[in-house]
Amino acid sequence: MHYLTTTDLAGEDVLSGRNGALGVILLNRPRVLNSLSLAMVQAIDAALDRFEPDPAVAAVLMTGEGERGLCAGGDIRTFYESGKAGDGRAADFLRAEYRMNARIAAFPKPYVVFMEGITMGGGVGVSSHGSHRVVTGTTKLAMPETGIGFFPDIGATWLLAKAPGELGTLMGLTGEAVAAADAIEAGFADWFVPAEALGTLAERLTALGTGAGAAEVSALIGEFATPAPGGEFAENRALIDRCFGFDTVEEIEAALAAETSPFATKVHSAMLAKSPTSLKVTLALLRAARRSPDLETCLEREFAATAQILHTPDFYEGIRAAIIDKDRNPKWSPASLDAIGPDIVAPFFRPHPKPLFG
Repeated sequence: MHYLTTTDLAGEDVLSGRNGALGVILLNRPRVLNSLSLAMVQAIDAALDRFEPDPAVAAVLMTGEGERGLCAGGDIRTFYESGKAGDGRAADFLRAEYRMNARIAAFPKPYVVFMEGITMGGGVGVSSHGSHRVVTGTTKLAMPETGIGFFPDIGATWLLAKAPGELGTLMGLTGEAVAAADAIEAGFADWFVPAEALGTLAERLTALGTGAGAAEVSALIGEFATPAPGGEFAENRALIDRCFGFDTVEEIEAALAAETSPFATKVHSAMLAKSPTSLKVTLALLRAARRSPDLETCLEREFAATAQILHTPDFYEGIRAAIIDKDRNPKWSPASLDAIGPDIVAPFFRPHPKPLFG
């Protein structure tokens, strides 16, 4: 939501400008839940180019216009069309987006983000890599890619692998949305601030001294933060770690099937609805991420995997069911876990001929 009453923000689908000591980036495509396009990624990068060397900017604030969410992710209809056409637009977008994700994670100034409403896929990329991540009572955070025949990307394999215990494995495989408390529990956010306090918090951020750093920003947010209500992860942590600690999807599925709690039943049902190929690729990526030294290594691996996803039937079927025909009834191929062997998973791990970094 647009909290700051300033006329200094300029742009179209991304508005940016300086308000006091705060560099503001506002995603401004509310009709499509601020879904990211290549032009939007480039505009975010350009704003960071201006804010990083500017001594008058103490911190950056990322937020989204509209009542429904910060960002629902990348524009997957464009992915679908580009993959069908083989025109390379999907790869161009992902290359720019992933490099932006790495930049956000390494940004030298405090990067504050208000993760209101739907914060999914690419929305997690522009938020959870930041240094000061604020969730509210409306937050619905997810990496839902296994439901469209894809896998968690935007550096999410790094974030999910770093989550405590097996929380990240659950989030990555099921793709289910979590609210504020669980987003914090899993390490995707830092503070819960009631939505009605965000406007005042934003105004206070504009009044930071130009020499303010991470500690000052943390202290200021802390003045507005309260305990996040509810949450399922903490109370179900032993079950989650017990069921999701295996290195094969079949073992995880069997462990969940043996549980009798409503939470286990819900999670089990959610996972079974996802693309079997995506489940196996995702688990392999998450386990590889655990052995990885940094975010860039994971982004590089994810980017290489996207080259294979464009040749995978489930990707097109998942997007067809979700946004083209909207029947919410994808027909996965192969349709069962036991039909997916190493020969199907291995191509996702081939190095990309044009790496992101280096």
